[in-house]
Amino acid sequence: MKILDEFKAFAMKGNMVDMAVGIIIGAAFGKIVSSLVNDIIMPPIGLLLGGVNFTDLKVVLKAATETVPAVTWNYGNFIQVIIDFLIVAWAIFMIVKAMNAAKKKEEAAPAAPPAPTKDQALLTEIRDLLKK
Repeated sequence: MKILDEFKAFAMKGNMVDMAVGIIIGAAFGKIVSSLVNDIIMPPIGLLLGGVNFTDLKVVLKAATETVPAVTWNYGNFIQVIIDFLIVAWAIFMIVKAMNAAKKKEEAAPAAPPAPTKDQALLTEIRDLLKK
């Protein structure tokens, strides 16, 4: 029973929930980037290169037979995955950079001085009375 309690405490920590949300959003963001690359970026690049569809770029290592499919080296798909990665990495870099800049501004803002304690207020009052 102790292990289950420890696991519950671990899973319910704020950091774990934040991480889970980040993973879910990251997966959705990855799908958006994949669509951006596959549907928006790569078709014009393929058109500029003479109507090439990158997913069709491959080297046949062993030709297909009647019973066995061809063995291919799909380097075009690999190129698309690299472009996906670069876009995701750039977007994450920009997000982290913006968050760090916001954190620096927050740290640079001068903090308001703390309110005086009762002792300090009393001493200030005594000082002011002595000056009179």
